[in-house]
Amino acid sequence: MTGRFVSALAALLALLACGSLLRAQDASTLKKDMIGQWELSTTERSKTCVVTLKGDATAQGLKLELEPGCAAALPFTKDITAWSVRGLDIVRLQDAAGGSVIDFTEVESGILEGLRQGEGIYILQNLAAARSLDWSMVRGNGQAICGLTLTNNEASQDNFQVFLKPKCDPAISAFAPTQWRLEHGQMLLMSQSGETWQFEADDNAQWRRVPDSADPLIMLRGQ
Repeated sequence: MTGRFVSALAALLALLACGSLLRAQDASTLKKDMIGQWELSTTERSKTCVVTLKGDATAQGLKLELEPGCAAALPFTKDITAWSVRGLDIVRLQDAAGGSVIDFTEVESGILEGLRQGEGIYILQNLAAARSLDWSMVRGNGQAICGLTLTNNEASQDNFQVFLKPKCDPAISAFAPTQWRLEHGQMLLMSQSGETWQFEADDNAQWRRVPDSADPLIMLRGQ
């Protein structure tokens, strides 16, 4: 996968859940869910680092491992020595004294956001989820009308190739998107004729075509 593709895909997934309610869970559940491999990155995915969160205790928290090259990609990670859960929904990457290097909160299952003052927002995403390429278009009643694959093949600057799966709805086949990208918080699908469909994240962790209609068109990941 190219870095720019992972960047766009993960940024898309992160934006998908903005504005939605966080699910209630206790600290022990969150701790259990966090154990495993995660990708830490800037929102545009120009810089990434794989972090492995473990359940073993240390003096100040729980063990973790950073892949070689993390400090070069994201300099603040050189201060990270452990992780912990604070309150009900804060995942903290912390220094040797237990102080916060960056705190994350969940915006969707497998996707968390954290802010470093003066630097901006960073994304912590389940590594396996970042590899999901398959999407579906569905109607408002839940009926799937087309499957799509968002690829890592660069079509042009900032754009990636899209492929439709067989047996799509005639309206989708006629549109025939060939490229996709993110722009100003929207997912854009573009055809060779120059037509563009715009999708925005809603409160139900899904992407709806805008402007909205009585029979909405929705993009869902991994269907």
